[in-house]
Amino acid sequence: MLLTNTDIPPLLRQHFPQLTEPQLLEEIAEIGRILKFPAGEVMMDYGSYIKFIPLLIAGSIKVSREAEDGSELFLYFLTAGESCTMSFSCCMADKRSAIRTTAEEDTTILAIPSRYLDEWMMRYRSWKNFVMQAYDARLLELVETIDQIAFKQLDERLLEYLEKLAAVRDSQELQTTHQQIADDLHVSREAVSRLLKTLEKQGRVELGRNRVRLRG
Repeated sequence: MLLTNTDIPPLLRQHFPQLTEPQLLEEIAEIGRILKFPAGEVMMDYGSYIKFIPLLIAGSIKVSREAEDGSELFLYFLTAGESCTMSFSCCMADKRSAIRTTAEEDTTILAIPSRYLDEWMMRYRSWKNFVMQAYDARLLELVETIDQIAFKQLDERLLEYLEKLAAVRDSQELQTTHQQIADDLHVSREAVSRLLKTLEKQGRVELGRNRVRLRG
């Protein structure tokens, strides 16, 4: 479906009800751009300058960070009604991105030019609250990621990752490969394959070709 700027106000009311000032909503509708990304497309890459703030209105986004050896570490998912706080930081400091964002499924965002981020925080209380709450939510999620790496066994991390992916995609059947899972968890494919086989024997998952189905 083709979306235009006239569709922005109802989309904001549906997905971002915390943005309440009428003047703010008018400005967003005037300057916002609706952008679509197919599943698998890199939306923002390492080292790039961020030109807009993404307000996610459909689909989901995977956020990853590059390790020193060049591999990727999965950080968190973004879903409709959320935005990427790492983009906030890069915009305010005018620095290059330290993360990669990839469309986990077909995704639609409302792109806000980065120069408005700081300006609106001074002018609109609901925008300031939205930014601060987004920071708080992401901080808690990153702490959870650190806890998983530091304290949890790999089988626990694997199952929690699959459950998050199922929630994001709204499906218990996941089209993915053992290598893709291993890349996101920053572990070897052999370890993932071994643990998936164990989970299958336990009746927790059902495995197929490039497919993992959560059970129970």
